[in-house]
Amino acid sequence: MYPQLFTFHLPEFLSNFLNIQEVTIYTYAFCIASGTLVAALYTKWRAKKEMNIVYLPNSFFYLIFIAGFIGGKLFYYLEKPLYFLNNPHLMLNNFSGGFVFYGSFVTIIPFVIWYLKKHKISVLPMLDILAITTLIVHSIGRIGCFNAGCCYGDPTDSSFGMVFPTTHNTTVHPTQLYEATILIILIISLLILKKRQQFNGQIFLLYLSSYAVSRSILELFRGDKRGFIIENWISHSQFIAILILCTTTILYIKLKTKNKLILK
Repeated sequence: MYPQLFTFHLPEFLSNFLNIQEVTIYTYAFCIASGTLVAALYTKWRAKKEMNIVYLPNSFFYLIFIAGFIGGKLFYYLEKPLYFLNNPHLMLNNFSGGFVFYGSFVTIIPFVIWYLKKHKISVLPMLDILAITTLIVHSIGRIGCFNAGCCYGDPTDSSFGMVFPTTHNTTVHPTQLYEATILIILIISLLILKKRQQFNGQIFLLYLSSYAVSRSILELFRGDKRGFIIENWISHSQFIAILILCTTTILYIKLKTKNKLILK
């Protein structure tokens, strides 16, 4: 694990001006930034190819990043509100880890829908593209989690087990790598399914439901318990996954039925 990618010293005039002598680049932040760049390039390419959108401004991706950052951090704080209220200095450590994916998700999706409608861009086709985009960022981000040493699993005697800095020499499931592997499989699967896509929004809904199921299963192996809706039975993430699965199932049936009526 390499939580800090590298550290470099600032030139004297900058260090004097900023009162900072060195800057640390965290692996987690680097992975998120790298994933966002790759995802943005993919989105622009697919939007041009599939939707004939010649220009998709970089501000769109900047705003998504900001919305995701705020949502991910906010949900992270809300999981342990008393802990952070008693240790407010930890809230300033923003770039070494500590995000909740579903927190980012519930802030990004409303923003994206609003933005697309405002700029008169077809929502469902773009959401299909953004499903793959999200998976790209998320999978690379989980590599960042692995290096940061967060989001690890329960103790295990499995050959897959690893020791993290905060597990006190206890071997645990590297659930970050499990999830990254699942996300990459989802990318490949959805790209294959895209060739046989039946209606707009299908890829996006399949992504949501597939991830909800896989995340619920992964929660069984997670060791960094972040709270339960029903103590020791349903975690926060599992509860959100259930809501997403129910919602996507209803929307899938509705859109599929609508598409059949149009074809008739």
